[in-house]
Parts: sequence; structure tokens; C-alpha cells
Amino acid sequence: MISHNNEMRKNDSICTNESQIDHKWYHNLKYTFVGILFGIIFVKAEIISWFRIQEMFRLESFFMYGVIGSAVMIGAISVFLIKKFDIKTIYGEKIIFHPKTFNKGQIIGGLMFGIGWAMTGACPGPLFAQIGTGATVIIITLFSAILGTWVYGLLRDKLPH
Repeated sequence: MISHNNEMRKNDSICTNESQIDHKWYHNLKYTFVGILFGIIFVKAEIISWFRIQEMFRLESFFMYGVIGSAVMIGAISVFLIKKFDIKTIYGEKIIFHPKTFNKGQIIGGLMFGIGWAMTGACPGPLFAQIGTGATVIIITLFSAILGTWVYGLLRDKLPH
């Protein structure tokens, strides 16, 4: 089983959805603008609010569950439509969905992620939006996320499969 997982990890680096088109650096500016718009929407909708996140984890409000549930539904519908109609990228490249295998490390990682999210009131997605609103204490959470990613990279092959 371990050799099978290691073989899959080797293949993961081969099978990517990376664009094969060579773009100039300024082609990535569109992602910056979308990210800024996304951050503004998160701030205005209070999705990045520490208080909203605490309400969710204390089961005091349905708001965040509704937001997350809506995002999951939109994602599921999008994947369905991409597969059904063989939708391509804006550059005409095929979108490939690679099969994922379940392992107990995903449960452990999910629990660690949830505990960190509950303790800090922040998940990695809106960290920059939170910092942008003046919640500079979130910089500690940002550095912790970067450190955690680095440690994961070091320990990945030794973690449960």
C-alpha cells in the first residue's frame, strides 16, 4: 500500500492541470484583480469576520454554514457542467479531473485544519483580506500557515496513508 501511494505521488507531479501555453507575466494580473474583488466581497459579506466564524463553531448561527454549503453546491454543479459539456479553459485547453483516493491522513488533516480555524478565526483563503481590513494580528496566522505548509512538505512521505 505504501509503495502504491508513493507511486501515485510520483504520478501526481506528472498529471497536472497546468496550462501548457507560455504566458507573459502580465497575463497573471487578471488573477490579482479577481483576488481583490473576491476579498472585497468576503469583507462586505462578513465572511472573514472572526465573530461570524466563532458563531459558526459555537453553532449559534447558520450564516457561515449557508455560505459554505452554497459554495459546495456551486462547485459541484460547475464540475458536473464542465464534465457533461466538455467545457475548456478560456485558452481552449481541456480541463482534466484526476481521481482522488481516500486515506486516514485526510481525516487527521481536516481535524487539525478545523481546530486551527476555530482557534484563530481564520482559514487560509481570506487571510490577506483580514490583514487588509486592519486585523494585523492575522499576520501571525499567515506565518503559521506558511510554516505548517513547509513542515507538511518536509514530513509528507512520513505521514499516515
